[in-house]
Amino acid sequence: MDKKCGQDNGFRHAEHWDEIGFHINGLSHMIRWLTHQYQGEDGSRSGAGMYGWLIGFLYDNRDRDIYQRDLQKHFSVRRSTMTGILQVMEREGMITRRPVEWDARLKKIELTDKAVQSQERFQKTIEGIEARISSGLSPEEKETFIRLCGKIRTAIEGKEQS
Repeated sequence: MDKKCGQDNGFRHAEHWDEIGFHINGLSHMIRWLTHQYQGEDGSRSGAGMYGWLIGFLYDNRDRDIYQRDLQKHFSVRRSTMTGILQVMEREGMITRRPVEWDARLKKIELTDKAVQSQERFQKTIEGIEARISSGLSPEEKETFIRLCGKIRTAIEGKEQS
């Protein structure tokens, strides 16, 4: 049995088992796989992956004006990446982009009724995935993990640690 990963699968393990990035990457792929298992009633996968997280964020903040730059910052993605995602979501009828009166260059991002209904169905799926992810952790371990993720994010962004 490999003491570092707690598994005995007959393979020699790479030296990367003690690297944080290796584990985060693996977990990210596993979580992405779980979220992509969701399929909407219409056969689309609009609730999965980044689309699902964006719809969820917009759903939770329906009472606020949200712009592309807010999404870029919140999800730590580049402008070009977010532009492409929003274009697809608009074509699929999940969002609308409306100019604001005080600056025609700014576009307020709003969910369509289709996206709201999808989010309400998908929320149940996310709750199940979150329960599965955290099922082996105590509340203290979960809190520590979230705090450590914040420190890692800060280090990656190049900011001073507090």
